Amino acid sequence: MANLPSSASLLGRPQVLLPDPAPKHPLLDGKVEIGRGEYSIVFDKGDGERVYKVVSSPADYFLYTAEDRPKGKHFPIVYADHGVIGRAQSGYPFHLIEMEKLFPIPESCEAADLSTRLIELYWTACQKWSQLGMNMGRIALHHMTKVPTKSNMSESMNAALKALSDFVEEYHVLPDILNENNLMMRKDGTLVFSDPVFIA
Repeated sequence: MANLPSSASLLGRPQVLLPDPAPKHPLLDGKVEIGRGEYSIVFDKGDGERVYKVVSSPADYFLYTAEDRPKGKHFPIVYADHGVIGRAQSGYPFHLIEMEKLFPIPESCEAADLSTRLIELYWTACQKWSQLGMNMGRIALHHMTKVPTKSNMSESMNAALKALSDFVEEYHVLPDILNENNLMMRKDGTLVFSDPVFIA
């Protein structure tokens, strides 16, 4: 992966993990926590194919459940919204989402090369718009969709970037694709935007 600053350092956000204990719910009983982010906790469903993701950020919840959410090859498959199962210390409700299991991207594979290229392109675009502060990522992403031929990305990735940009504008959230942890892959090697947005 590219040795670039994380989105947290670039945007002045500290890198933190959700401090809340896992909420209680029958679907989570006996399930193993396999990941934790700034606004989420992930549990292995145990079938090798799906996970339960507890999300506290409205940005994540909309990304996974809105009717007009980004869909397609490079976005997670969501199977069910199991509703509100508690409230985070932040004050936002915890939503329980059942979705496909994604995997960290190993070094030296096609998905790693693509994610590095994507992060580098986005970082370069952010630098051009750094004077806009918190809005630089939103404008950088939009700019990338206007000149897709210069990005040398596949048609499916250009379409995914456009869908993500449209979602960012519609829901007034900010993109977060500099953090390599927000890019994951399927078993077949497909790069997926696993958690590409946040609330300012």
